[in-house]
Amino acid sequence: MKWKKFKVKTITDAEDIIISTLYDIGLEGAQIEDKVPLTSLEKEQMFVDILPEGPEDDGIAYLSFFVEEKEDGSLTVCGEPMDEAVILEKVYGKLEELRQFCDIGEGSVTVDETQDIDWINNWKQYFHQFYIDDILVIPSWEDVKVEDQGRMVLHIDPGTAFGTGMHETTQLCVRQLRKYMTPGARLLDVGTGSGILSILSLMFGAGHAVGTDLDPCAVEAVAENCEANGIEASRFEMFIGNIITDKDVQDRVGYGQYDIVAANILADVLVPLTPVITGQLKPGGIYITSGIIDDKEDTVVEAVKEAGFQVLEVNRQGEWVSVTARWDPAGRS
Repeated sequence: MKWKKFKVKTITDAEDIIISTLYDIGLEGAQIEDKVPLTSLEKEQMFVDILPEGPEDDGIAYLSFFVEEKEDGSLTVCGEPMDEAVILEKVYGKLEELRQFCDIGEGSVTVDETQDIDWINNWKQYFHQFYIDDILVIPSWEDVKVEDQGRMVLHIDPGTAFGTGMHETTQLCVRQLRKYMTPGARLLDVGTGSGILSILSLMFGAGHAVGTDLDPCAVEAVAENCEANGIEASRFEMFIGNIITDKDVQDRVGYGQYDIVAANILADVLVPLTPVITGQLKPGGIYITSGIIDDKEDTVVEAVKEAGFQVLEVNRQGEWVSVTARWDPAGRS
């Protein structure tokens, strides 16, 4: 099997935001090359205690995204044919958008051909079960330990294009969803990905979840993870499209009917999303946001207040921020 490798030269501080942004155009599975030392958690997950001393971190990072190449030379992104030139155009377009509000370094892209690699499955050796507080998150290729019997267990196979739940932004959202969930609540999950937030919300007591995502691959990922967790298909609806700009998506999602809206996406998306999402929330509904790098906290808080929300909490984990607010129609400016 052949693959085209699209390799982006950037800086380590921009790794997360570039990976998240390029997911939106369907690029799957980022391979990260940098000189940042492994954390204790990463060593534990790799079953490594001591590594040989590596080169000094120079702040440079390379992010590689692999696209399947058919025998006739055509490329496939999420099952859809796409020319190399179109992919490059989309990648450079996204990188230029990011340059408007953050440093991404050089931002150059090279394309190479790679043969006979099982990159879709090789990453699994680094993803092992872990905990979000008292919740066990476990992939299908591992078993629940005896000592974890009785815990709340989330069975998740993130696939190549979506997160595992290990990221700080996801964990911040999970804690807020658990705190503000009410029995039978209706949830809207913007930027659903693998469905982690919606599935856990249904476990926490939500009655129904609706998700939106830009990536068509999310539909299959969500369906598989719902099945793995015993979630009936009728309890979780998925819509593909941009809820900020697409009136059809807004209409299908529905207006004024959600008790909670969760959006674990980037600050530059949250700002235009926030005034739109007021139309989906019930009066008094809860808006839980994350994916906010710490230096964008004030920007998001201001956007939330300007849209008529009452800010309830601002929580932090590492360099990431979550803002939780209540929709107050009377407070809209």
